[in-house]
Amino acid sequence: MQLDEPALVSESIETPRSTVLQATAHAYELLGAVPARPQLFVAAPYGSLDDALPVLLDSPVEAIGVDLVKGSLVSTGSTSKTIVGGVIDGHNIWRGDLAAAFDKLAASGATAVSSSTSLFHTPHDVDDEPLLDPRLKSWLAFADQKVGQIATLAKGLVEGRDSIYTELDAATAALADRHDAPGVRDGAVRARAAALVDADFNRGDYASRLLAQEQALKLPFLPTTTIGSFPQTGEIRKYRAQYTKGELSEREYEEYLQAEIKRVVDLQEEIGIDVIVHGEPERNDMVQYFAEHLDGFAVTQNGWVQSYGSRCTRPSLLWGDVAREAPITVEWSRYTQSLTAKPVKGMLTGPVTILAWSFVRDDQPLAETANQVALALRDEIEDLEAAGIGIIQVDEPALRELLPLKKADQPSYLDWSVGSFRLATAGVQKQTQIHTHLCYSEFGVVIDAIDKLDADVTSIEAARSKMEVVPDIASSQFSRGIGPGVYDIHSPRVPSTEEVTALIEIALGSIPGRQVWVNPDCGLKTRGYAETVESLRNVVAATNAVRARVSA
Repeated sequence: MQLDEPALVSESIETPRSTVLQATAHAYELLGAVPARPQLFVAAPYGSLDDALPVLLDSPVEAIGVDLVKGSLVSTGSTSKTIVGGVIDGHNIWRGDLAAAFDKLAASGATAVSSSTSLFHTPHDVDDEPLLDPRLKSWLAFADQKVGQIATLAKGLVEGRDSIYTELDAATAALADRHDAPGVRDGAVRARAAALVDADFNRGDYASRLLAQEQALKLPFLPTTTIGSFPQTGEIRKYRAQYTKGELSEREYEEYLQAEIKRVVDLQEEIGIDVIVHGEPERNDMVQYFAEHLDGFAVTQNGWVQSYGSRCTRPSLLWGDVAREAPITVEWSRYTQSLTAKPVKGMLTGPVTILAWSFVRDDQPLAETANQVALALRDEIEDLEAAGIGIIQVDEPALRELLPLKKADQPSYLDWSVGSFRLATAGVQKQTQIHTHLCYSEFGVVIDAIDKLDADVTSIEAARSKMEVVPDIASSQFSRGIGPGVYDIHSPRVPSTEEVTALIEIALGSIPGRQVWVNPDCGLKTRGYAETVESLRNVVAATNAVRARVSA
């Protein structure tokens, strides 16, 4: 019986560590005393067990699984327990260095082999990807291939290294080929990143930016906006599929998308939204869309993995140095701005989220890759600004998600993740307003990092919790624009005007009104139009009611 205990490798649990370890010892003492029980295998993925390892070694469990990709294993001493070494990366798709994995397995004293984590993080079979470049495919290992690697290493443990030398040599040759392949290392991209200086990460004084933005944008008190996407209807997906299959010409598809954008803009105008978005009908996914337009990425045809609940996604493959050859979103935003006199918000996915929701190369530090993505986005942002877009949102919902489980590793992560966002956004003029959006996140946990992003406006999830993040915002003395969500988009339920009014009032009770924006919790991609329109009408009605009260 396998019992997964990833909590044992985490230092982010609020319960004191001593209490966690005492509870662990007690729980397994009880389980071990069950009559006629099965053998117990405790697996602890995503990091090192550290001080939890002696607790498990002293417990009556028969086997312990350790993650030797994200973690390490100190000596277990003399033990009768089976130590299962997780040396095959279950969280990524690279074929990797099989010889090094075998050496690590042997050095750890492990007597069995497994993946570092469950393989549900990876797609099923790389052989089911006929459209991927064959050379790229030779560097990959999806779930089926990883099972084969585990079997190979298990054979080596039993029969000796010489019994698997053919497989080890093949993996080593693939690794060498990957290192030397065109595009994996781009001299121009690396020279640009190496030349970065502190000024490239800083926009200057916020007070002067705020004054310039107020003069340029002339927004009302409690400005209203949405997070970016509008419902992705069956019709949108149908037209996208037809275009992908070649059943629609590029011009026909573009005309359909323009008509959809105009419909969404007209709808926002009619509802009374202050800052307009184009609704993103051209985007299949907030990461894949950019991956399809950036050098260094590939996308799969059948590489589905579970995202959350019953939703699945196809993470893109970030295999090489990243660069932007041409503008990606500029023409859609330019067209949208031509339809309205109100400010239009350009929409981009941030560097950390692009990394978090892709399968990222494992041959260099994440910080280097993040800066490459940030420089590509910086070019896009500067082109949006040149096209007359005065508000640009760079979404980072995964900022909290990638926070390391070990506290010692967190400062380094927050340094480079915040830095990559600032690198992407610091090239604009002070009158251009930079927004970011964070959801799927405990705002209070990373509030200092969010402050250091230096975005002019930050929108966050807050409706479901009834604004429980407001005290964190107030106590941190967060000084820039903040949009705590007032409409929970995670269900079809329509919030009433009175409910939204109450949430806005809670926000204004602790945050200076000049800072507060009114917006949904997240994008509207998964919602239907009937509920969306009614909800947004109620959001605007509530905002107008509060404006009237404040001005009275």
